[in-house]
Amino acid sequence: MCGIAGIIDFRNQKIDFETLKKMTDVISHRGPDGEGHWVSIGETVGFGHRRLSIIDLSENGAQPMHFLNFRYTITFNGEIYNYLEIKAKLSEDGIEFKTESDTEVLLRFLQQYGVTKLEELNGMYAFAFFNRVESTLTLARDELGKKPLYYFKD
Repeated sequence: MCGIAGIIDFRNQKIDFETLKKMTDVISHRGPDGEGHWVSIGETVGFGHRRLSIIDLSENGAQPMHFLNFRYTITFNGEIYNYLEIKAKLSEDGIEFKTESDTEVLLRFLQQYGVTKLEELNGMYAFAFFNRVESTLTLARDELGKKPLYYFKD
């Protein structure tokens, strides 16, 4: 199990990195194998991640994970059971992968299809996906809600 955290500031004020770090410190028990933090260019969106390495044990699977010069960013908790099938389908479409992680497969899947095909995912998961160019943030979890995804709006 991993742990994810994030902040979005709708008032266009800069995110306090220390607050994001404290959020991942609180969930350190969910991911003893590593941690990562990312704050967007405008400093209004930030993701934190505590990692429990299961599929890709290398640093290549570290999160938050980015694609296309930070256009797309994801933080993900869970496992996509059919990620190899999805990866094969995306590879047929000419998409190349740099890792063996299901996180990268999910990131590229969302980059390719958006949220229109989430029903194709078989697994237990919760994620936050940010598209910098479109300024969209997607929060999603599996339909059974096996992985926690809580949010608070102040």
